[in-house]
Amino acid sequence: MAVWVLSFGAPASASATADAARQAGTVSSLPACPFWASGITPPARSTTPWVPPLQTAPAVDFTARPAAPTISGALQNGQVTVTVAPVPNAVAYKVWRDGVDIGYISYWGQTGPLTVTDTSPCQGAYYDVVAMYDTSNSDASFGRLSAPYWLGADGTLAQGAGDVAPGTQISMMVTSYDNTGSTATGYNAQLGVCATDPRVIPWGTYFSVPGYGTCYAGDLGTWIQNDTVDVWLPGDQANNWGVQDRTVTIIADPYTGGPSPTASPSASASPSASASASVSASPSPSASASPSTSPTPSPTGGGTCAPAWSASTTYTTGAVVSYGGKNYTATYVSTDAVPGAPTSWAVWTADAACA
Repeated sequence: MAVWVLSFGAPASASATADAARQAGTVSSLPACPFWASGITPPARSTTPWVPPLQTAPAVDFTARPAAPTISGALQNGQVTVTVAPVPNAVAYKVWRDGVDIGYISYWGQTGPLTVTDTSPCQGAYYDVVAMYDTSNSDASFGRLSAPYWLGADGTLAQGAGDVAPGTQISMMVTSYDNTGSTATGYNAQLGVCATDPRVIPWGTYFSVPGYGTCYAGDLGTWIQNDTVDVWLPGDQANNWGVQDRTVTIIADPYTGGPSPTASPSASASPSASASASVSASPSPSASASPSTSPTPSPTGGGTCAPAWSASTTYTTGAVVSYGGKNYTATYVSTDAVPGAPTSWAVWTADAACA
């Protein structure tokens, strides 16, 4: 994989068209969506010998994480203002358009709409949003990435497949990489997370690759343009994959509305290394609102219950409480985040049963 570089907004060559679109205010007047890293031309590559991987990639399961926020928006005056519906306990939100980071929202309890503005929208763009539950930018800080939202011909954002409904088949050049660390979406690189051109296969989409298994579009790369996919494989298996021609098939989210399959993705790669990471031009999110005084019980050692958790108390990092017969330690400032609840997985660390 090549070094990752993010380019924000439309390229300079599209500025005149974009200006005209702003005046017209119609989707048909918008420019075609540019590749996120403009000016980079991948070298010509031909099919190579292929060694089958040692395992089949299962559909990566993110259902243990808090559900993704929803977004809404519409084209007006040549811009798309995206409104994010807040979710419990999130401290920040990221919004992308076709893999370009267009906005970062730090949440500290403000009551007004949470919005970001895309000043360079394009025809048929896909938008994604993810909630963050601490400020570390680590894999564990992210909830579920949303399914893609498509800027339709009517100028409104709607969750849906756009041009790539389930069952769509696309002839692809399929390459492979073994980088470790964070992907562009923030998730750790791992088996089943693949890099796509988000204009072709938008982030948050599942698809099958013959000879590999199931991919989740959650990364990108400078050479991954148009009809090219990069699948993740460990070590020498990536080299053994080489360059292949495959017809991939878009599939529905296998975890929506049904029980989770028993298969699970391979262990996440080490988050300490930097791989195909998305680079944000936004500042780090600010801390939560100034906390009220919280109890500071001494550690219990897992035997004696700490003071009971209270919904009306703001807890600071390191505070220890008990709830439901178990002690919990606060990982960051929170109020009304129920210990052990699915939406509080990043807020509290479960310690041990207590009495």
